[in-house]
Amino acid sequence: MVQVTPLRRLAVTALAVCAAVIASSAAGPVSAYAARPGSAGTTAGAPATAGGRAPLAPPPVREEDRTSGDHLTVTVRHSGGRTDGTFEVYCHPDRGSHPDPGGACGAVDRNTRWGRDAFAPVPGGELCTMRYGGPATAHVTGRWAGRPVDATFDRSNGCQIERWDRFVPLLPGPRPASAASSAGMAYMAGVAGMAEAPVP
Repeated sequence: MVQVTPLRRLAVTALAVCAAVIASSAAGPVSAYAARPGSAGTTAGAPATAGGRAPLAPPPVREEDRTSGDHLTVTVRHSGGRTDGTFEVYCHPDRGSHPDPGGACGAVDRNTRWGRDAFAPVPGGELCTMRYGGPATAHVTGRWAGRPVDATFDRSNGCQIERWDRFVPLLPGPRPASAASSAGMAYMAGVAGMAEAPVP
């Protein structure tokens, strides 16, 4: 009597599956999409594939697939001037309500690497300088390179400033010192000079 081992059972099952696949492929190739009614080789109401099988349907169209290219919504607050607000950016082709859609798309393109999140936050435990870049904040949402985006930016330390600056002009660049802050610096220099002056 022949002993049936698990390995022999696996081999017999694999042969049976292969035979079934070969038999089904002998009926002809299966089309993923049905041919248009009235086109060559089909008639209205007749199945488009051999063997009487129903054709496979195309996948459903998702909302994010309807728009071509990448889309980002940028909301900037507390940066001062005309740079505050919400702007739309569509890339590939570049367009939108952003003041510089071409530059904004280029900034994100420069930061995009295969397999890495272009909008990833600063890693935890990172050593950062204690510089303060101002109260500006930004929130970026949308889709980029087929991935959803939901990122926040600020200028609270050296690492955050560097991350922000990588995305200029998608995010506004640092604003130049205003006349008021220049006057304030001049006043502070004058006060410091008075402290060093000898008292008569």
